[in-house]
Amino acid sequence: MKHWIALLVLCSVASAQVRVGIAFDTGGKNDPTFNGVAYAGAQRAAQQFRVQLFDFEPGDPSQVLPGVRKFAEEGFDLVIGVGFATEPGITATAKEFKDTKFALIDSVSEAPNVQSLVFRENEGTFLVGYIAGRLTQTGVVGFVGGMDIPLIHKFEVGYREGVRKACPTCRVVVNYVGNTPAAFNDPARAKEIASLQKAQGADIIYAAAGASGLGVFNFVKETRCLKAGELPKGVRFIRDPFRSVPKYAAYTQACAGSTRPMFFIGGDGNLNFLGDTDSNPQTLNHALTCMLKKVDVAAFRAVEAVVKGTFKGGIVSLGLKEGGLDFALDSFNQALIPDTLRRELEALKKAVISGQIKVPDTR
Repeated sequence: MKHWIALLVLCSVASAQVRVGIAFDTGGKNDPTFNGVAYAGAQRAAQQFRVQLFDFEPGDPSQVLPGVRKFAEEGFDLVIGVGFATEPGITATAKEFKDTKFALIDSVSEAPNVQSLVFRENEGTFLVGYIAGRLTQTGVVGFVGGMDIPLIHKFEVGYREGVRKACPTCRVVVNYVGNTPAAFNDPARAKEIASLQKAQGADIIYAAAGASGLGVFNFVKETRCLKAGELPKGVRFIRDPFRSVPKYAAYTQACAGSTRPMFFIGGDGNLNFLGDTDSNPQTLNHALTCMLKKVDVAAFRAVEAVVKGTFKGGIVSLGLKEGGLDFALDSFNQALIPDTLRRELEALKKAVISGQIKVPDTR
């Protein structure tokens, strides 16, 4: 079991009025995707509302319960569980400590003193799927899910719908890393899957796999491009939307002739910077975009509710309307997403928010 680490936001510990404990899912707070994004939101709330933030990183899911229970025993004002693997520990502890406030991010607890913050991920993945469908150069795109469970199926379904909306004839190749929580922390296996999808002609691969997604990102950056002579039977280049994007030197050297760049789509937070290979946002970036599942917003909201005295147990659903989802656009990928596509995406967002477009969330 890892040590507790305290972030003392106030200059004087004695002046802190609220104490918050946060327990992470597999991968820990240094996972730059899901856990790390949630931690950033909790840190931001701690700084803004002048509270103490303590974190706990379990070695495996079985250690969540004793870590969460210790927070409750010590009288913390709020205990946050990040990820579905923390749900059993949060629920069991909440039933025992009925006067303590708990928040559960990305899962649902039946305990009345738990605020369950969940997302309509299908709405966000619909947007990045549309981007993939509009910009794929082969008509084949990939999806690498972490654990094969209904939660990640929502990502897959929304992505498929977005691709279909943009390109009805395009094909989506789908694979999952595994069927246990370890599937979210196995970048080596995810990298193997990305290689298999590339062999089927996928030029854009969306990773909804937690820390496993790093394997997809690394594969795409190492591979750099698809070559016409290596495309599988029945797949060909159908467009060249990135022709005018400046290429970095190593790409030009490795991808001469009839080639097209490969891209990944990240999840949870803005990981566009991970697609950079030469510390220059102006040259080709291998992150096409990221689906912003704003678990940082969820963590922030939970802390804010306790500080302001508005905390209530129950389910809080976050989607496009609530600002809980979006796609990433910054200096690293602005040359990849043309203005015409940006306008289309804004129209799609409005249509989803208004109910004109209903994105399914099950297969």
